[in-house]
Amino acid sequence: MKHLIAGITVAMAAFCFQLTSAQADEAADAVIANLQKSHSGELNANVRYLAFAVKADEEGYKSVAALFRAAADSEAIHAQKFAETITKLGAVPKSEMEKPTVKSTRENLEAALQGETAEKDTLYPGFAKQADGAKQAMAAMFFRSAMAAETEHAKFYKQALDKMDVWKAAGKEFAVCQVCGYTVMGAPPLKCVVCASPREKFKVIK
Repeated sequence: MKHLIAGITVAMAAFCFQLTSAQADEAADAVIANLQKSHSGELNANVRYLAFAVKADEEGYKSVAALFRAAADSEAIHAQKFAETITKLGAVPKSEMEKPTVKSTRENLEAALQGETAEKDTLYPGFAKQADGAKQAMAAMFFRSAMAAETEHAKFYKQALDKMDVWKAAGKEFAVCQVCGYTVMGAPPLKCVVCASPREKFKVIK
């Protein structure tokens, strides 16, 4: 009887281990899927914002064009970080590119604000939480750094929408951290508030 109980105990332990291992694999797969979605989304945002910048220039909104170019640069950095993380997790980065829909500058700002708000409020917080649960620290870190940048982008888009006349003239400049994509309006800070990179790591876009 003791041998039977011992055998059952061992079998149960093995089953629990397999179940835990399977759950861990499933959680990791979910994180990779989120990274793939984010990678594709950021690449499309880069292309879309560059197209929006061209339209803003055409319509005479020079500072809005500068904002779109800065945001595009930031999104490209996020896409690169997501791609690197996907590769480190043993997968191949994928993307589904879409042709951007370009309307008036006001409409483009509204679309950009809507997209950034969804990312900062819902998408990236959820992805970061899932990555935490799967013990994927690097993925969680990059989701949160992207969230921080998108928060700033949304703030700038709202400012531009509220005072479009002020944003017509050239003069506003932005600085984008080339390590994490964090974006500020005006001169680069002494160090990035997200990744602590020094001022020299910022790219100024006018």
